Amino acid sequence: MGHDTTFVIQEHHATALHWDFRLERDGVLVSWAVPKGLPLDPRSNRLAVPTEDHPIEYADFEGDISEGEYGGGRVRVWDRGTYETEKWTDREVKVVLHGSRVEGRYVLFKTGGRAWMMHRMSPPPQDYEPLPERIAPMMATLREELPPDDDRWGYEMKWDGVRAVVYVEGGRPKAMSRNDIDVTATYPELRAMAESMGSTQAVLDGELVALDAAGRPSFERLQPRMHVVGEAAVRRLTKSVPVTFFVFDVLHLDGRSTLSLTYAERRVLLESLQLDGPTWRTPPAWFGQGAAVLAAAVEQGLEGVVAKRLDSPYKPGRRAETWLKVKNLRTQEVVVGGWKPGEGRREGTIGSLLLGIPGDGGLTYAGKVGTGFTQTSLVDLQHRLTPLEVASSPFTTTVPAADARLAHWVRPEVVGEVRFAEWTRDGRLRHPAWRGLRPDKAPGDVARET
Repeated sequence: MGHDTTFVIQEHHATALHWDFRLERDGVLVSWAVPKGLPLDPRSNRLAVPTEDHPIEYADFEGDISEGEYGGGRVRVWDRGTYETEKWTDREVKVVLHGSRVEGRYVLFKTGGRAWMMHRMSPPPQDYEPLPERIAPMMATLREELPPDDDRWGYEMKWDGVRAVVYVEGGRPKAMSRNDIDVTATYPELRAMAESMGSTQAVLDGELVALDAAGRPSFERLQPRMHVVGEAAVRRLTKSVPVTFFVFDVLHLDGRSTLSLTYAERRVLLESLQLDGPTWRTPPAWFGQGAAVLAAAVEQGLEGVVAKRLDSPYKPGRRAETWLKVKNLRTQEVVVGGWKPGEGRREGTIGSLLLGIPGDGGLTYAGKVGTGFTQTSLVDLQHRLTPLEVASSPFTTTVPAADARLAHWVRPEVVGEVRFAEWTRDGRLRHPAWRGLRPDKAPGDVARET
């Protein structure tokens, strides 16, 4: 210190997570707050907000600033080292950093008002890969039985929720559903997880679940959260229907793709992140012991298990034979092709839904469902289906006359899920019960699970 050559970067968990970038200059630490951390890729600039100069002694500060005081929150030194000045003016500062975590040429430049930007002038670190814009989730193939070569597989519980791929960078999350809908605003619980990860850059695969009073995932309980985007409504629902993110895979970590790694290797990386908090967790996996895991799932009333080959890479967007799901409950995603009016207590609303499964020849009729609805879900379905009404049946196979009588046909755009006993010989669902809508799925994603 004392030679205008020291820099320090402090990770600051204040009201909003940011990184304080400080350069020793003329006896003080000239400082900027960088909300998403220093860029490692020259293709990405980062906002840098000038803050007041700090005393030189502050370069060593780590600890907690009391809540209510300026900058209240936890502070830790993220990196420190020396720097060389290439240029220093009122509008531009160009330096070369030599730290343990950051190495390279950077420029801070004024863009207008108090706003500055930070740009990396050096190439990215060796083998660095930027956070991908999209990774389609890998899917499991349905099987009736566990794989016979038990010791070659890992086993996880099948969580009854909504799949999400979460991109974390600079302590901020972006959550994408399976059909590429940004659901970040719908599940603000993810913000705390992302902030807890600090500067860790990652793509996480997992399931958003709502837990019942016994601590079991409940798809029915999750329903109110799946359709809400208004900030005030979401805030209310986070209290009445809190959601937990169960993380079961890591697809990208700190500038490196992990897709080609084996499941066993990815699992080690995932567990090293220690993702466990009030609204997020890494549920356990077992290597081998498939029968015992399945028995535990049955005993706990869970949906089933997912078996994953220990040597399998992650195959984005693929339904692979190296991931197998074995269900205790038979469920099927369906496309709504019509509805029939209710009678008695249901008069004036929906009595049953006419369901189909897309195939090569179009929408195949799979039967009707008239149970499992709540009054709220019936009102929501009426609201969604009324604008989709069409004059003729969207099904390419015959709908029995009794089912077609008084039917209101709709464009096949709404996806839901039913629980059922079995498939009949003519391809119909036996004793189906409505579980809820699947806004995370597009009609083209639906296939008969056999």
